[in-house]
Amino acid sequence: MRKMLPIMRPVHWLIVAVICIVACYWLLEIRLEHAFKPLTKLANRDQNNSPHSEQMTVDHVAPTLDNFGYEEQLVVLYNRVPKTGSTSFVNIAYDLCKLNRYHVLHINVTSNMHVLSLPNQISFVRNVTKWHEMKPALYHGHMAFLDFSKFQIAHKPIYINLVRKPLDRLVSYYYFLRYGDNYRPNLVRKKAGNKITFDDCVVQKQPDCDPRNMWMQIPFFCGHAAECWEPGSDWALKQAKRNLVNEYFLVGVTEQMYEFVDLLERSLPRIFLGFREHYQNSNKSHLRVTSSKIPPSEATIQTIQRSKIWQMENELYEFALEQFEFTKKKLMQPDNKHLQQFMYEKIRPK
Repeated sequence: MRKMLPIMRPVHWLIVAVICIVACYWLLEIRLEHAFKPLTKLANRDQNNSPHSEQMTVDHVAPTLDNFGYEEQLVVLYNRVPKTGSTSFVNIAYDLCKLNRYHVLHINVTSNMHVLSLPNQISFVRNVTKWHEMKPALYHGHMAFLDFSKFQIAHKPIYINLVRKPLDRLVSYYYFLRYGDNYRPNLVRKKAGNKITFDDCVVQKQPDCDPRNMWMQIPFFCGHAAECWEPGSDWALKQAKRNLVNEYFLVGVTEQMYEFVDLLERSLPRIFLGFREHYQNSNKSHLRVTSSKIPPSEATIQTIQRSKIWQMENELYEFALEQFEFTKKKLMQPDNKHLQQFMYEKIRPK
């Protein structure tokens, strides 16, 4: 065999070895390419069809594009404080929901509890956010403020509410439990037959007229924290004010219901279109009037107003009223004859 091969020097053997290695590597690369070709195609197809690639394409075309349908995804949450005129407002919503093509949903909590348990908080937040078949929607119920931002929700509902003078609300509720109202006149209330007046109740220092019963509007705006429901808590009052300013779209006062309805219709017509006219011309503007109510005497008023609870609840009411008056004032131009307008000017580059 050695005789048959030509005489080769070591350098020639080295060249032959290099050529063989290169040839083997080339052949192996071809086989690997064919072996992994389907997997490569699949990866490329997945990459092209992935949400990230689609988003990259969209961002390349319009980096600030926002496809969120604000009108059709609108959710308004009315965590109504008891005895503030909420029934009148909600019945207008029920009357117009079919015409305006939105849904109204009542939040009914076991035993009329105003605070949700943690599992119910999770369920409620997810329902309100993901129940697209019910949108646009107005949710309402006697429930304390719930901060949706704690649940990693991108689009929170719009909160609205009404407040009432605290003593007026307490007196109305006191007689409501005894005599009912014109909304469901045949329903027997739990204090039916008790004919003690509010004045006599205060003199006798009975629990039904205890100022602690006025501790309602502050916790409703404060929220689900334990301190919110501690009568006389300074922290709760401060938190209620913060939430009222930062978390609520609009808070009206019972004494100015029409103005409250007016502002909502001008601001959110997708749901509240036609509310002004319906409030004025229908028989729904003064529902749930207490059947029998005796105004408190001056002595009773002075007694109640000396309590810390009344002073704190009244402070929240005055705070809400100031915000509401400010909002109304900004609706009009300084001449009070034309609605405020805004426009974009000096847009550059041209």
